[in-house]
Amino acid sequence: MFNRNLFTVILVLLIFFVISFLTNILGALNPAIEKSFSLDFSSLGFMTLAFFSAYGIMSIPSGFLVERYKEKRVILMAFILAGSGALIFSLKPTFLIFLGSLFAIGSGMAMLQVAINPLLREAGGEEHFAFNSVLGQLFFGAAGVAGPYFFSYLMKNIDKNDVGFVIKTLSNLSNIDMKWTSLYWVFAFICIVMVLVVLFHKFPIIVKKEDERIGTLSQYKQLFKNPIVISFFVGIFCYVGFEQGVSFWISQFLSQYHGVDPNVQGAKTVGNFWGLLTLGCFLGLLLLKFIDSKKVLLLFSSLAFISLTLALFGPLRIALFAFPVVGFFASVMWSVIFSLGLNSLKFNHGAMAGILCTGIVGGAVAPFIIGGISDFIGLKFGMLFNYLLLAYIFSIGLWANPIVKNRVIKIKNN
Repeated sequence: MFNRNLFTVILVLLIFFVISFLTNILGALNPAIEKSFSLDFSSLGFMTLAFFSAYGIMSIPSGFLVERYKEKRVILMAFILAGSGALIFSLKPTFLIFLGSLFAIGSGMAMLQVAINPLLREAGGEEHFAFNSVLGQLFFGAAGVAGPYFFSYLMKNIDKNDVGFVIKTLSNLSNIDMKWTSLYWVFAFICIVMVLVVLFHKFPIIVKKEDERIGTLSQYKQLFKNPIVISFFVGIFCYVGFEQGVSFWISQFLSQYHGVDPNVQGAKTVGNFWGLLTLGCFLGLLLLKFIDSKKVLLLFSSLAFISLTLALFGPLRIALFAFPVVGFFASVMWSVIFSLGLNSLKFNHGAMAGILCTGIVGGAVAPFIIGGISDFIGLKFGMLFNYLLLAYIFSIGLWANPIVKNRVIKIKNN
């Protein structure tokens, strides 16, 4: 029993890694895709629109799928869907098929996000769920770093003659003018391996508490009429929009304004963004033990504003440092907004969580808007749209009024 649950926890952590590896690499690919398909900035925005709109469409339905077919089948369906999307694009690398592939992969990732959290709670035990959730975010962040760095390594070595069998095979499989598409062969292979791993793994039986259930359609309709629910949905929308509105354009920005090689230093800076975002989570956890979560949100959103300003208007050496620092200060925003939202309701927490997860669609909309603005006034000023998203996130720290506040450690004065 112990070994089975231990391996299930390890499997969930591995899935967190794969989700991030497939998701957070889009910013690193951005300049290569622009060059391959001769796109303007607004057309590049369709990438995130295709990928993250899948979260908005699939998050709630995925909950119903898990209720009916259970976690194992949904996880298998998710990897088959994502792997098929990656494989089809690898075989036929056109822009329209690429968008379809992104939607398929995004749908698979949305299904996984919904399925693995209750699985982690059951397999690791409720008393360890908070710790295991942070561990999951650590794996998620590690993949956010590994993906862009792997892409950078791939692009530097794929045309060399003295490379190993794997790199040479990827080079032979990919279009000579679109070597970056070799990454999608890697994605397809990863999904195939994960299907086999999940297929032969025995899952524990998940017993959900009443307030963790996905909810009925009538409950969703009722919640959508609640202004508190809508306010926090917008908060998650703005956070994911901000996260992607910065990370997606980093490599493109450094290439355009500072002449940085997007496939090397640009990709690594995107990786550093996700790396510092992960490290920031640990500082955030510590601060939340001593400071009210609303104050932490106000502090981190203010510092993110300053860091973004330095990144956009500072010289290259400042930009290379400041962009990742934006990720560091964005680190606590998701968890604080999510917890404030759930703690602002007395009931229907499962349905509320589904609605909040739908707010991930902000990652589709914000980069698309930034791309459209950038076609008219330039990318530097297009990225100023991120300030509007940050302003709303900051405001949550002012107006949120949770029923349950995070417990802090009070230091007694002698």
